[in-house]
Amino acid sequence: MFLEAIFHQPRDQYAYACTETDLHIRIRTKRGDIHTIRLLHGDPYDWSDGEWQYADLEMTLTGSDQFFDYWQATVTPSFKRLRYGFLLSDGEEDIFYGEKGFSGEPSFEIGDYFCFPFLNAIDVFGAPEWVKDTVWYQIFPERFANGDPSNDPDGTLEWNAEEPAPDHFFGGDLQGVIDHIDYLKELGINGIYFTPIFKAPSNHKYDTTDYMEIDPHFGSEETLKELIHACHDRGIKVMLDAVFNHSGYHFSPFQDVLEKGEESPYKDWFHLHDFPVDPESNPPNYDTFAFEASMPKLNTEHPEVKEYLLNVGRHWVEEFDIDGWRLDVANEVDHQFWRDFRHAVKSIKPDLYILGEIWHDSMAWLRGDQFDAVMNYPFTTNILKLFAHEAISPETFVENMTTVMHMYPQTVTDVNFNLVGSHDTPRILTECGEDVRKLKLLYTFMLTSPGTPCIYYGDEVGLTGGQDPGCRKCFPWDEEQQDLDLHGHVQKLTYLRQEYDLLRNEGVFSFLPSAGEDRHVAFTKSDGDRTILVVLNCSDTDLEYTIPFELKGVPLLNILTGEEFTAEAESIELTLEAYGFAIIKF
Repeated sequence: MFLEAIFHQPRDQYAYACTETDLHIRIRTKRGDIHTIRLLHGDPYDWSDGEWQYADLEMTLTGSDQFFDYWQATVTPSFKRLRYGFLLSDGEEDIFYGEKGFSGEPSFEIGDYFCFPFLNAIDVFGAPEWVKDTVWYQIFPERFANGDPSNDPDGTLEWNAEEPAPDHFFGGDLQGVIDHIDYLKELGINGIYFTPIFKAPSNHKYDTTDYMEIDPHFGSEETLKELIHACHDRGIKVMLDAVFNHSGYHFSPFQDVLEKGEESPYKDWFHLHDFPVDPESNPPNYDTFAFEASMPKLNTEHPEVKEYLLNVGRHWVEEFDIDGWRLDVANEVDHQFWRDFRHAVKSIKPDLYILGEIWHDSMAWLRGDQFDAVMNYPFTTNILKLFAHEAISPETFVENMTTVMHMYPQTVTDVNFNLVGSHDTPRILTECGEDVRKLKLLYTFMLTSPGTPCIYYGDEVGLTGGQDPGCRKCFPWDEEQQDLDLHGHVQKLTYLRQEYDLLRNEGVFSFLPSAGEDRHVAFTKSDGDRTILVVLNCSDTDLEYTIPFELKGVPLLNILTGEEFTAEAESIELTLEAYGFAIIKF
């Protein structure tokens, strides 16, 4: 038994309250080493005849990655307190594992067991329930639709007349979104994530000039209110983008610092190295986003800066009833600021969704006191490697995705923001070598997986493009320029996700083992009574897939085609064409 591979800690993704009555307890062991694990658990104050009273519960193997197996059990403590340990067996010997380490048999000392002191309701991870049922659509406002040419900036180009460049303007605005809101509703979208809409000189608006003003090229406050009202009438949530890590060069406090230097009352609003402040130096003599002199980093620890930005967060919730904040470069802002931000905005609207832009392991931000979720780029990386680039095997994909799904508590995974493309990445069809079959396969996985999925505007009609600025083309509203078959596929999947809760975040997700040399991925979502099986052929040859369940006499439904049939044989074969897929309910 490889004791050095066994790991548990009584916090974070290994021990957490999943409801106000239940705990999830997890443990990690060396892959293939342990056959069974029993969770020994009880109330720390439950003693009889001098002996601590505990029950035992068999744990479930929930997945395996390259090196480890992951196990989980759900416990309902009678009095919301728990002491617990693990009895591990490899088939030859049993080992007890508790807070003080390993022993040959369960300890009689209560202090040798792990402790979950009390299940306080306020500590239960509180992400909004509606997020689990949401399919997002990311809009880069300058490129989605031009609904009001009267607010176009000088030099605006004809819509879609040229390839995008960093300084191009095409006139996209909020009115354009209002004009096409029914297109989004018909696509099956019920959440819109907007990149920044506040006043800024660039087309991307990540260089904020005024956090309290809608960029006049996008519209007015009245336009935004009309847009949010139109969305809410159609059951669509609205999430705005907050850039609190840094301001823009033309932000008035920074301009004051440039003008007055050490005499400026705003000198402590930024991380200045010395005076005079010199944007022309290389690198600048002040902290910035990356080395962008036009994006000076804000000192969010400064009380005035903090209160100013917290007021920004409150204002757009109070006055416009937005449903979420996406937080740019969130990992470079101090944790205390985000704790205060959460309190400020959630005190106004408790079911507001707070999403951080973090590209790496984010457990430190996901303990319930800061963010509800992060942009799930580890999910993105893995899905691209298999479906788009064919750079890894399905087995490696399953191992990697198992790691991703065990990075955080399940309560976080259910609301994590899954995406395959954004304004910061090449277009997903370009990543797929413009092979639409691969893109359909990729979307099939994303839209049937746990989490809250997001479609980047135009990806559903086959937009292509490389890294920024190539990924920021104008939406092609002429249907002759759209891949309507791809659009229909995405729409079908969003509708199925709405219809079947197992395709959202209900039930238990389980990968099925692959066999032979076939390149495929298969998984199930099941609640014990109902099961949905998803099979994805990741190769350019046809696949004969044998469903690994005894289903003779069981009614089955192909939910993609609507075909119903009853299994007449012990085994059922599915024939999948190259890069084909099947979704079967039974």
